[in-house]
Amino acid sequence: MTDAQPNPTTTDAGIPVASDEHSLTAGPDGPILLHDHYLIEQMAGFNRERVPERQPHAKGGGAFGRFEVTGDVSAYTKAVVFQPGTTTDMVARFSTVAGEHGSPDTWRDPRGFALKFYTADGNYDMVGNNTPVFFMRDPLKFQHFIRSQKRRADNNLRDHDMQWDFWTLSPESAHQVTWLMGDRGIPRSWRHMNGYSSHTYMWVNAVGEQFWVKYHFLTDQGVEFLAQDEADTLAGSDSDYHVRDLWTAISAGEHPSWTLKVQVMPYADAAGYRFNPFDLTKVWPHKDYPLVEVGRMTLDRNPVDYHSQIEQLAVEPSNLIPGIGPSPDKMLLGRMFAYPDAHRARIGVNYTQLPVNAPITPPHNYSTAGRMRYHYASDPVYAPNSKGGPHANPAHSAEPAGWPVDGEMVRAAAALHAEDDDWGQAGTLVREVMDDAARDRLVGNIVGHLLDGVSDPVLERAFEYWRNVDAEVGRRIEEGVRAGRK
Repeated sequence: MTDAQPNPTTTDAGIPVASDEHSLTAGPDGPILLHDHYLIEQMAGFNRERVPERQPHAKGGGAFGRFEVTGDVSAYTKAVVFQPGTTTDMVARFSTVAGEHGSPDTWRDPRGFALKFYTADGNYDMVGNNTPVFFMRDPLKFQHFIRSQKRRADNNLRDHDMQWDFWTLSPESAHQVTWLMGDRGIPRSWRHMNGYSSHTYMWVNAVGEQFWVKYHFLTDQGVEFLAQDEADTLAGSDSDYHVRDLWTAISAGEHPSWTLKVQVMPYADAAGYRFNPFDLTKVWPHKDYPLVEVGRMTLDRNPVDYHSQIEQLAVEPSNLIPGIGPSPDKMLLGRMFAYPDAHRARIGVNYTQLPVNAPITPPHNYSTAGRMRYHYASDPVYAPNSKGGPHANPAHSAEPAGWPVDGEMVRAAAALHAEDDDWGQAGTLVREVMDDAARDRLVGNIVGHLLDGVSDPVLERAFEYWRNVDAEVGRRIEEGVRAGRK
């Protein structure tokens, strides 16, 4: 109990209201009066209080924390967030890719690993996953992939036949599908999974030297997973299991952390490397480019308003600060348009003015007007001008030097490097990374998935798909499915 008097209820305009319970009526039992503006405000606000859910990554949760630099990578990048001794406030959002907002946390699915760092040079965002690769290398196929993982147009049901139809017609998906069907397809919690940039980025140091990098956020809690039967049980008994786990751990003072390490490739290595280093379906072997420690990310503060701080969090790979730039990764270049465009459509053109998305340094630009504009515009509202408006400073730009581009305009795959193929790294993952028990679980997971409504023509392609990954695993999958269909 507390003796403190509660604050009086007001309208959104701050005007005190007469009742929290009773509408304004003509007599106690009479009709409701249209000029009860507080009732109208409550009902109209309720009808509009949810923004559309994200297309992919609709279901998720997150928390706030800090990133502390523990290593020294200043030889590779001048980015303020990665300079020795620096601590940067940040926010993280974790998610499933295919499920809707109310779907179970423990479905087999990649997990999003999206980060926003509030730096002195503006916001730096990383949109990653808990896998170091992805299903495709060209953004033209991305929307088709997402639709294949969603619901059918006719019966509104998710459909394994549709999923495997897309995967088996897209052999570049094999590496990611092997990750997905293995143990890491269902992490025990967000605290017990790694995060990866997946994409290759460019780093630029203080003297203009360029490097290619991949990010690895390695969980300090250790990697743990859920077996399929555990995940199925939790999907029915606690569909918000991962959201609850993160919130509860932080509330109890058990602050999860991840150590950031990067792989650094000298700029000149890319052209002659044995496979395309910008191919999102590939990893760089650690023996070629070992991990270099950068720092530690710790989440220590839960949101106070999930809608405002997590649902309206807008992370976009186009937010690149000085010292960090894009690479020729086609998926990354496509996402640099797609993500901010999705935020404009879902939240509104002025989404960057929401507190969770706003930079800690005041923006100076010529953006003006639009729905829900919060920052006041002031003259001049055009450039160039001689009226004292902001002027671009190329010396402190977030645009690093690019890379050579030549050739005709084409719609074609990238030129092959010596060891480019769609099956090799997936096979290595099965044969050299997984042990016997993990391979057994992989086969069992795939067999169970294929037995759930996959049609005969697609099944035959799936058997061939897995034989291309690994002949023995493919044989076991085919035998398991045929035995299960008897």
